[in-house]
Amino acid sequence: MEICLIAPARGAGGGATEDRQTPLFPPLGLMTVAALTPEPHHVTIVDEALGPVDPDLSPDLVGLTATTAQAPRAYELADHFRRRGVPVVMGGMHASALPREALLHANAVVVGEAEELWPRVLDDAGRCRLKPLYQLAHRADAAQIPAARRDLLDLSKYVAGNTLQASRGCPFACSFCAVPTFFGGTYRTRPIERVVQEVMAMGSGPLLFIDDNLMGKPTYARELFAAIGDLGRSFVAAASTTVARWPALIQQAARAGCRALFVGLESISQQRLAGLGKRFNVVSKYRELVQRLHDNGVSVIGSFMFGVDGDGPDVFDRTVEFAREAQIDFAQFSIATPLPGTRLYAELAREGRIRERDWGRYDGSHCVFEPRGMRPDELEGGLRRAYRRFYLSGSMARRLLRRHDGILSLMRKEYFRRIHNWISAAG
Repeated sequence: MEICLIAPARGAGGGATEDRQTPLFPPLGLMTVAALTPEPHHVTIVDEALGPVDPDLSPDLVGLTATTAQAPRAYELADHFRRRGVPVVMGGMHASALPREALLHANAVVVGEAEELWPRVLDDAGRCRLKPLYQLAHRADAAQIPAARRDLLDLSKYVAGNTLQASRGCPFACSFCAVPTFFGGTYRTRPIERVVQEVMAMGSGPLLFIDDNLMGKPTYARELFAAIGDLGRSFVAAASTTVARWPALIQQAARAGCRALFVGLESISQQRLAGLGKRFNVVSKYRELVQRLHDNGVSVIGSFMFGVDGDGPDVFDRTVEFAREAQIDFAQFSIATPLPGTRLYAELAREGRIRERDWGRYDGSHCVFEPRGMRPDELEGGLRRAYRRFYLSGSMARRLLRRHDGILSLMRKEYFRRIHNWISAAG
């Protein structure tokens, strides 16, 4: 069969080409599904972050993955190909959370991970006997995760083309996060020798581990860093604030090449963190964690969330001031977004506080629920103000320019460009 795997854009028609930006990273999930596709099938990947899908494509099977914000475009594409007689299979976070909705547009839905399911889908599709739903009663063995098919995309067209994954899931269960549901509340790790082999086969340049929590199992992380430390590769990863408990692990990560760590700080209120199911974050320890990472040459990408119950209009300026005083290198601000499949979505839906279900607005920059403590327009305006104050001030720009590591320079350039364009477009 001729199989086309598609990563949809956000926005109708594949997005406006004149506003298209260099995408951050390629769709690792689809490259992994491609690696699960055996011969004699022929597979291609279309990433609409690079350009819209050719509507005249005529494969034997289309596979679509989508986050919630991508779902409207995914449904648009699925409807188009089905009208042309091409069967469509959907998977990913959104379809897994709302399979009945996805089945209104697709012939079949894969719920959860694809390792054991995709071969069954291909076998059934080849016999024109696709089932509506494919789902495992157990979680895939992480040892079965293959090396991604990076040859199917031009990785030079991405800001960070060298993406990989050493683990799946997270040991925590924050109320706003879809990861616990998608991965069944598990945390699984790939064989380290497989990860090392994949790194050695990748092109030059920094690595981006897309793991939700690379250091979720410290013993595994230590072995991984020891194994990749001799490869001379710099990398960016994500971890929880609990990494502060293991100073030696931070040192080992830095020696192995870690240049930046994404950390979910979320709030500077301990009470708000408790409401999010994130009691393991200790606000009084944030500065100490940032300093410890800086002492080891690791920059900090800190994420903060606005609009949690209890937040008032003062939360934006207070959070920005904290982030600046704590010397956080890059800040990611977002509006609390109740993604389908999360406890936050269930709670707000039960309270009748979901304002809209236009999935394209579930992107962290729009208020899709009724907040307490401020109006929706205040929340959206406050988000823009936070970004403007943190990034577009001269003092912040001068401080960031003092760091000259290649991967951080690239990240800095993209952060400034994207934020400036977004704020300008929003008015």
